[in-house]
Amino acid sequence: MANTQGNRYFPAPVMATLKPFAALRPKPELAAQICELPYDVMNSGEAREIAAGNPYSFLHVSKPEIDLEPGVDVYSEAVYAKGAENFRLLQEQGALVQDSQPGFYLYRQIMDGHAQVGLVAAASCAEYDGEIIKKHELTRPAKEDDRVRHIEALDSQTGPVFLTYRADAKVDAFVEQVIATEPDINFTAEDGVQHTAWNVFDAEDIAFLQAKFEAIDFLYIADGHHRSAAASRVNASRSGAGQSGFFLTVTFPHNQMKILAYNRAVKDLNGLDAESFLEQLGTIFEITEGGAGGCGTKNELGLYLGGTWRRLVFKTEFTKADTPMDELDVALLQNHVLHPMLAIDDPRTSDRVDFIGGIRGTAELERLVDGGDYACAFSMYPTSIEDLMAIADAGGIMPPKSTWFEPKLRDAMFCHMI
Repeated sequence: MANTQGNRYFPAPVMATLKPFAALRPKPELAAQICELPYDVMNSGEAREIAAGNPYSFLHVSKPEIDLEPGVDVYSEAVYAKGAENFRLLQEQGALVQDSQPGFYLYRQIMDGHAQVGLVAAASCAEYDGEIIKKHELTRPAKEDDRVRHIEALDSQTGPVFLTYRADAKVDAFVEQVIATEPDINFTAEDGVQHTAWNVFDAEDIAFLQAKFEAIDFLYIADGHHRSAAASRVNASRSGAGQSGFFLTVTFPHNQMKILAYNRAVKDLNGLDAESFLEQLGTIFEITEGGAGGCGTKNELGLYLGGTWRRLVFKTEFTKADTPMDELDVALLQNHVLHPMLAIDDPRTSDRVDFIGGIRGTAELERLVDGGDYACAFSMYPTSIEDLMAIADAGGIMPPKSTWFEPKLRDAMFCHMI
């Protein structure tokens, strides 16, 4: 509530509320078999192949169509019911067990030498609705609806929202002390990423972490806009009953975040031949041939066309923009190339452009173009976490597919029962 003093107005202070909760978690010796990549980074066929022969795989819950007839409508009631059945079975078997007391947890991931440690906690739906937890992407209704139905069927949030905050030295020091102790869960997945978890059940430690985050003005959604929006909708439909007023998160300090590029592959040149296209590009970029498609700095792109990589550097006059959103390389590419030259008006809906996660590397762009289904591909320089936070602070919305975060948080490492 705002305070008034005389005729002066003092806005109420904001703070980030992170709440301890009693997580439903895998039995430690089964964690490697249970925990899986998020539902939305694979299709049904890939999920069926990954889960084959593994009854503990959480894909039986997050992609339950794999246990039904091929070709089933993935949004049918039967699919959600099957997911709920499989979720109950994992609990009845003792594969997933709920902690007897609420607490916080630390979740460390190590990938290719990069380590990041996040605080696992329940975040406030009210603070999400009130923009204390800041967004930077639009969501799609169909995808939101799917997550709502999944949460409702399971009475649980099983995939965390990936949050970030401006790093705090005292929180960092606390985390270092905890991760020097014996972990509760520790395994390395088949993709080589190590996943390790520690419990934080001590009352003084819990109070310390809550107080530190209450002093942090804002949290930022890095990945998981649909999950958080779905949690908000479920909370509204339940009028805050039970634990629905909070949603599952892992919150990382901003200086540990690893963002990869989100590259673009374009199916045709809008009637232009390669020479004419390059001529038009020359009005926007300084172009040099060669290289392997890597981008060394902001405002630099790679173009793969006709079996050759070219380095594109935006001319200075084209990098100036009115808003932080329009200064992003993905926005500059859209506004100066994809829209005016290639007639791709809305990248969210166009079927002529595809987005390729940077984890696949530039070799994937070469494969797509050399295969003949795409005319060219652009490799991008990764958006920085500072840009993401600046845009969220300004209330802006980033262009679609601006960021690709790695490593991905594993589903079922922690589940929040609502």
